[in-house]
Amino acid sequence: MGYVDEVLAKVKEKNASEPEFLQAVEEVLESLRPVIEANEELYKKNAILERITEPDRQIMFRVPWVDDNGQVQVNRGFRVQFNNAIGPYKGGLRLHPSVNLSIIKFLGFEQVFKNSLTTLPIGGGKGGSDFDPKGKSDREIMAFCQSFMTELYKYIGADTDVPAGDIGTGAREIGFLFGQYKRIRGLYEGVLTGKGLTYGGSLARTQATGYGLCYFTNELLREHGMSFDGMTTVISGSGNVAIYACEKAQTLGAKVVALSDSNGYIYDRDGIKLDVVKQIKEVERGRISEYAKRVPGSVYTEGCSGIWSIKCDIALPCATQNEICAESAALLVKNGVKAVCEGANMPSTPEAIETFLKSGVFFGPAKAANAGGVATSGLEMSQNSLRLSWTFEEVDEKLCGIMKNIYKNASEAAKEFGMEGNLVAGANIAGFMKVADAMLWQGI
Repeated sequence: MGYVDEVLAKVKEKNASEPEFLQAVEEVLESLRPVIEANEELYKKNAILERITEPDRQIMFRVPWVDDNGQVQVNRGFRVQFNNAIGPYKGGLRLHPSVNLSIIKFLGFEQVFKNSLTTLPIGGGKGGSDFDPKGKSDREIMAFCQSFMTELYKYIGADTDVPAGDIGTGAREIGFLFGQYKRIRGLYEGVLTGKGLTYGGSLARTQATGYGLCYFTNELLREHGMSFDGMTTVISGSGNVAIYACEKAQTLGAKVVALSDSNGYIYDRDGIKLDVVKQIKEVERGRISEYAKRVPGSVYTEGCSGIWSIKCDIALPCATQNEICAESAALLVKNGVKAVCEGANMPSTPEAIETFLKSGVFFGPAKAANAGGVATSGLEMSQNSLRLSWTFEEVDEKLCGIMKNIYKNASEAAKEFGMEGNLVAGANIAGFMKVADAMLWQGI
């Protein structure tokens, strides 16, 4: 049994009840086989794979808070600090009923490699809670966030661990969390990213993941003699990532025809009217079904998976993990999709990815394609440390450069290890080698 197989067996035995985490680890380790086999003695002697698949620490805590009826509610909070070989832990806080230890560990593990790919000095971590912000008042959100931070503050800091936003955690939540941290610690430091512009936030952070996804995709298309111009594009989701992926894709000439939320999807053959979507989702915090009531000719369909039956040239999954299964992938391929790039974290199942790669579809994996958000969070950290603020154009230019560089490094790593065009392997290898090298230099 080889080193990769030995470690996979141990990880599966130790984490048997964590399917999302096991899926992430298996995908990464399988694609790392060529680089591991080339350096097996060194990596095995130093237990690099065992150390990189085991978090430095995982913190789980109770979050009690009082709702508007005076009833005490109790949620569970998490922070997994995975690896800080190249910088302080960095990764978002997800607030969603589905959150559990397996999901937080899978996200934190992915974050290690994603952050490495940005070339910025940031390690990997993730956190969150099974708290659901939907339907809660601002006061209830504040009560939860203050209770959450009252425990979390012990484990984070500008040079220790810098959380950010994620699903369910936007500017409002970050503001309440930052206010409580500052109140408890008496420190005004860049301990959270995604802050408001008046208190240390970065311009372009809101747009960063969606814009970065399109910069990465455009570079991939350009390498193969194509561009977004005139391409029919389907984007799942209608949150922050999807909205700004839609905005940038349209700017680059694409015709975006579909968006979704957890209830269903809209199809507008004339092209999505983004101003309507922004009004519904960002101002009214409503459901995407409202779009069909306001835009004549558009159609709303219950259920999310059907969105991948729409014929398109480019698919950008920006909703949640495992939203594209083998069946959906086969349908996309049958309908002639040219490129699939991931805006969400792990939105394609292993079987779906295999379908894309075997069919010759250009595929951009999440840890490379959606790294724009954390890259700009890293730029926010830099601005906080320097006590200055860059213009939107300056941040956007840096973001575009980072995403082009991520594509270049992933592409070259895949080619170097005999898997040209396989950006899944290339991204994992490029991200891994930097972290493994730092771990080797620093000892155990």
